[in-house]
Amino acid sequence: MTDVKGFCEPRFEAVQAALAALLGKDDVGASAAVYVNGEPVVDIWGGYADADRSVSWERDTLAGVNSTTKNMTALCALILADRGELDLSAPVAAYWPEFATAGKENVLVRHVLSHTAGLPDVSGLTAVEELYDWESVCAALAAQAPDWAPGTAAGYHALTFGFLVGEIVRRVTGRSLGEFFAEEVAEPLGADFHIGLSPEHDHRVALLIPPPSLTDEYAATAPPGPDGASRENTGPAIRVRDANSAAWRRAQIPAVNGFGNARSVALIQSVLANRGSAGGVRLLSPRGCEPAWQEEFRGGDRVLGTPMCWTAGFGKFGNTFGWGGWGGSLVASDPDSRMTVAYVMNQMIDRDRQEDDRGMEIIMAAYSGLH
Repeated sequence: MTDVKGFCEPRFEAVQAALAALLGKDDVGASAAVYVNGEPVVDIWGGYADADRSVSWERDTLAGVNSTTKNMTALCALILADRGELDLSAPVAAYWPEFATAGKENVLVRHVLSHTAGLPDVSGLTAVEELYDWESVCAALAAQAPDWAPGTAAGYHALTFGFLVGEIVRRVTGRSLGEFFAEEVAEPLGADFHIGLSPEHDHRVALLIPPPSLTDEYAATAPPGPDGASRENTGPAIRVRDANSAAWRRAQIPAVNGFGNARSVALIQSVLANRGSAGGVRLLSPRGCEPAWQEEFRGGDRVLGTPMCWTAGFGKFGNTFGWGGWGGSLVASDPDSRMTVAYVMNQMIDRDRQEDDRGMEIIMAAYSGLH
């Protein structure tokens, strides 16, 4: 069994055993964390930060979590809604006037958050580098027509979610999503999570490792998330080498380019599970958290090709809400037990070739500690 470092309350020892087993099997390096009532009960890590297994995964190692970032972006919107600065039932155009074209006058903020806005792709986008130009991506989204009548169907907004929510946040606050997140979420909580990573943190990043037998040309053919896709991806193919590049780290792509570890992911999301506060820091009211688990849409997702329940920013699975990222990272929150569980790793698994149950194994181990 691989040596696991950190701290784990005895009742949650199954989580430590689960991470050790994963590190002895599929994982190279990884971290797992559990928060209950906004306080840490598990904060563990182990393995290596590089494919050569020459650099240890440390307490402050960071990894790209891909679509697990969406949980952070959604939280920013819910904070603004709780403050009365953003109305989830208002048209997007109330904050972003240029958006009210091509049949999008009635796209509501809650449609954007619940993947029902009808804008799962950016028209005409062909190269990953184009994602680094915030203004042009948002201008393209403002100009294009929705793929379906907004609010009537869902289709996972793999990349556009971050631009749409992020531009709404920018119009309301005058700050980029990454800046707002840093100043209003990460800093108050002391959370080591970044949307747009500055160069001084580069040495701490565990680069993503492509699935076994594949190279860093491996691309997200299906949208990043916990389910496969049923249709062709019409946008640029994002490869592992793109997600590992310095340009990707510096950019603002708030659907997919967050960097953190299980501790920071669980700490931040435990705010919602714990009715608005974590570690004694309150970010929003108990009522302001409720949209995170209140159903907005239930039915087949046109992009994922699977039945989904979407809330205002999260996937809902039974009593839990959260979302995962391409390659394997995952966070889930249970507001009934006020528990949040996170798993962050560097070894990716190709879900087309192999089931990836790693995050679920950590979550199920955490539930065993509640009983």
